[in-house]
Formats: sequence, structure tokens, C-alpha cells
Amino acid sequence: MSSSESEDDVARPDADAANMSFKDLGVIDVLCKTCESLKWKHPTAIQRETIPHALQGRDVIGLAETGSGKTGAFAIPILQALLHTPQHLFALILTPTRELAFQISEQFEALGATIGVKCCVVVGGIDMMTQALTLGKKPHIVIATPGRLVDHLENTKGFNLKKLKYLIMDEADRILNMDFEKEVDTICSVIPRERQTMLFSATMTKKVAKLQRASLKDPVKAEVNSKYQTVDQLQQYYLFIPLKFKDVYLVHLLTELAGNSFMIFSSTCNNTLRLAIMLRNLGFTAIPLHGQMNQNKRLASLAKFKAKQRSILIATDVASRGLDIPHVDVVVNFDIPTHSKDYIHRVGRTARAGRSGRAVTFVTQYDVELYQRIEHLIGKKMSLYQTEEQEVMTLVERVAESQRFAKMEVKTLSEKKRDKKGKRRNEDAEEDTEESRGVRQRMNNGKSSGKSGKQSGKKSNDGKPRGYRKF
Repeated sequence: MSSSESEDDVARPDADAANMSFKDLGVIDVLCKTCESLKWKHPTAIQRETIPHALQGRDVIGLAETGSGKTGAFAIPILQALLHTPQHLFALILTPTRELAFQISEQFEALGATIGVKCCVVVGGIDMMTQALTLGKKPHIVIATPGRLVDHLENTKGFNLKKLKYLIMDEADRILNMDFEKEVDTICSVIPRERQTMLFSATMTKKVAKLQRASLKDPVKAEVNSKYQTVDQLQQYYLFIPLKFKDVYLVHLLTELAGNSFMIFSSTCNNTLRLAIMLRNLGFTAIPLHGQMNQNKRLASLAKFKAKQRSILIATDVASRGLDIPHVDVVVNFDIPTHSKDYIHRVGRTARAGRSGRAVTFVTQYDVELYQRIEHLIGKKMSLYQTEEQEVMTLVERVAESQRFAKMEVKTLSEKKRDKKGKRRNEDAEEDTEESRGVRQRMNNGKSSGKSGKQSGKKSNDGKPRGYRKF
């Protein structure tokens, strides 16, 4: 928001508005009924502060923590506008991750079920031709990650966004932190200047402020819970342990809290896979989710966890934001996040919508400074999670055996992956050789026929040499 904006342009949460209905915000009856069927009884704080302005056609900046109902805050005004002026390729929603894109699509389809809204998800890890065919059917809403959308704008014939009416950037701070600035600039350069733009973010970083100045006109700013904080229903603990016994303490914690559903955050894709294999070998129903998995496997992992077929989801920060999985009881920070703000997003996977939850953060001798930064950010001290060392150490041998098994399994899977890549490269090289061989053969044929034509000085019936062409 520029310094010239008046105080009236800043929407301020009103504690007395908690009992407002969607109809009070100006939402039409058909969408109010859909909200009721989805059990959205009252609009959330961010929805109360943004929907009325969005319905009036104002650009909006919404600052709110994850799980605050941001999707509804932009989906409802878009669907209401779409009902008044039906049009293909009406709105574009940009998101940082594939999983969040699919989740937003599900919410749009649920809200627009009675009005026949068509959505298209455009993300990496899925065949571009399939996506191009879906885009060719002219959906109303496109939900995309920036990189793949730029691929389609540059390479998919006939696809453009020249008639776009709405641009939404969800989790804008993370889009920019993932270095999508260039792609966002490209997208903004090919869509109409006359549009309504809504920018939603958990934090107001310098990059977000720069994007706001470049993309929004006279925006209204709605800020809900601007300080970094965790909900009161969340019990936060830490475990101070030696690095070499992290796996042992994890197994102890999972055994002690058996019957709960867990999200375990690890810093690398490789460690996510290793932990999943190790825990499965010990009899736990664990499943990994990380950026190196193909899209179908990532969605399958998420679906199994949501359906409670698996009780433990081990993930990188690809799952730390935006994903709405209601039944997470415990979040475990196996690897402490390097950026303190990521802690807020991770633990936000539990204690959602008024429910209680627990978060346990593993702190080794190398993590003390990172841990202190997190405590400073959230403004509270975490409690020590009580454990009996002797009881934990009884698991050392079993865990060590499973660690060896997991290490061998990860190595085998890596070798298989390398072999597949090598085989693919060899096949590509063979195809190139075949093609180049064919080109050489055609060239040689051309040369030999040219040579025979020159050597042959025979005349044709019209008295001109053979091979003579009139231009």
C-alpha cells in the first residue's frame, strides 16, 4: 500500500463481526447456499475484510496466516462475477506448489458445483499435451504454477490470456522466494492491464511490496493477525538430543504417541525417503512426500494420508503451506527449519479450525541458534518434551538395523533411477544416430543422382540436356 493511501483504504478486523453471514457481505443466494452445504457457517476474518471490497471491483492485498480461509476470500468474488458475466479464461490463480494448485481447484469446483464452473490445473510433472488439450476446451478458471504457465504461453498454439478479468497470486511471498519473479513478470506482461488483481500472502516482504506497486491499482489492504503467532490450541514442545540419536528419539516418540496422525518435516528429499523406508521396516504406516517424486505419486501420497490409510506423512517444506488436512494430530520438526517463518507454516498443519494439536521440534547441538530465533519470532518459550533416556536407548539396536536397511534401499532406488536415465539417454542417442544415418544416406543419394546427371550428356526429345530445369 502506498504512503498516499488514506486510512479508509486499510480494512481492519472487527471483533464484533464474528457472527456475520456471507449474505451480509453481499454474496448472492446461490453461493450462500453452497457455503452452507460446505459447512462454512460464518465468513472468516480475512473473508470479512476482503470479500466486500473484491465484490466492488477493488484490488486487494490480503495478509493472513495459513489456514485462515484465503481461498474462499478470492474464490467467492470470482464466481459471483463469473455468474454476472460468463466468459472462458476468466480468472488466473498463481500458486507456488502443485499440491496447493490442486487443492484450490477442488475448492473452486466445490463452490461452483451448482453453476457448472470448469477449472484447469497447469503444473509441472504432468504431460504438457494433456494440459494443452484441457486449455483448448477454454475453462473458466486456470490454476497454475508460474513456470509451467509460461511454458504454455510460449509453446501452446492458440492459448493466450488476452481476455483475462482476474489475476490472483496466492502465497505471493513464497512464489517470489522460490525465484519465480521472472515468470511472474512475463505473465503480467501478456495479460490485460484492465483487470482486477488480488494478492494474498502470509508475510509482507520487500519483494511482495515491489510486486504490489507494479501490479495493483489503489488496493485495499486487509491484515489479519499480522504478528507471527501460533494458535492457542497448539501445544509446542522441544526435544534437545544428540544428532546421532535423532532417529531413535523419533521412533520412541511415534511409539509413545501411537494412534495419532503425524506430519514429520525433513529438510531434504533423500532424508524424507530414508525415514519413510526406515519407519516402514519398523512397522509404522509411513509415506513420503517430496519434490523429486512425480506428480501422480505426490497426489497419491497426499490422498492416502487424507483418507487415513497412512498415519505418518514424512515431507519436505513442499507440504508446509496451504494444504488443508484436518486430522493432523502431531507435527514433528525432525529437521529444524532454517527460516524461522517456515516453523509457523509447518506447525500450522495441526490445531486447525479450533481443534487442539501438538508440535515437537528436535533440537541438536548444532540447532540451538535456529531454535532461539523461532522462540523469539513466536514470542513464547516452548516446553521440554519429557522422555526417559534409558527407555529411549532400548530402541537403539532395532533402529540401527532399520537404518542399515533403509540406507541400502535408498542406494538401490538411486541406482535404478540412474540406470533408467542412462537407458533413456542411450535410446535418445540411438534415435539420433538412426536419424543422422538417414540424413547422410539421403544426402549421398542426392549427390550420386546429381553426379550421374552431369556425366550423362544425353539430349532429351526437346534437344536440351537431361537435368536442365527451366525456372
